[in-house]
Amino acid sequence: MNRLFHVPLSPFCRKVRLVLAEKRIEVELVEERYWEQDPDFLRRNPAAKVPVLKMDGKMMAESSAICEYLEEMYPDPSLMPKDIDGRYEVRRLVSWFDDKFHHEVTSKLLYERVNKKVMGKGYPDSTNVKSGAKAIKYHLDYMAWLLDHRRWLAGDTMTLADFAAASHLSSLDYIRDVDWNRSEVVKDWYAKIKSRPAFRSILADQIPGFPQPPHYSDLDF
Repeated sequence: MNRLFHVPLSPFCRKVRLVLAEKRIEVELVEERYWEQDPDFLRRNPAAKVPVLKMDGKMMAESSAICEYLEEMYPDPSLMPKDIDGRYEVRRLVSWFDDKFHHEVTSKLLYERVNKKVMGKGYPDSTNVKSGAKAIKYHLDYMAWLLDHRRWLAGDTMTLADFAAASHLSSLDYIRDVDWNRSEVVKDWYAKIKSRPAFRSILADQIPGFPQPPHYSDLDF
């Protein structure tokens, strides 16, 4: 059985989960408290990060590398455009969300509100929380601009870029940190993507001590 060592609210783990589910690859989810530096886990990934995917006798780390491996091994349904410019745009946007959005928003909101409590590292830093709450508005506006010109974030078809964005936003939505009323086009995009069968397990996540908001798993908000 394939195994994915993950943390439920990690956007990087969610991105891999979405790709696996979209490609109908069965996988056993194993929650990993990576911050405890368990020796067995460190042997799986010395970087001490999740996700780690065990598949075909291999241990694979780094979410984007895993997703591109899955895309090449299981090309149907495709999550990357066939043309080189389209693939560039997908990779650019994946990097945007996993780097810039993560640094400016996810790490300031999710990590402060949830990770610190789970890891026993104290209380949220209010300065970081305010910074993240301000930055997410800019990112939602950028997404709205993209979606005003395209059906999906990177073009006319759904791609890995949409999964990267949805992974971060779904994690933040779990803790009520996304203002869906800011942009109707972004809200419609998210409604489309969270209605996909691949999203079902993510919408079913339950984090002890952090109950789901009422709208979180509602496909119609």
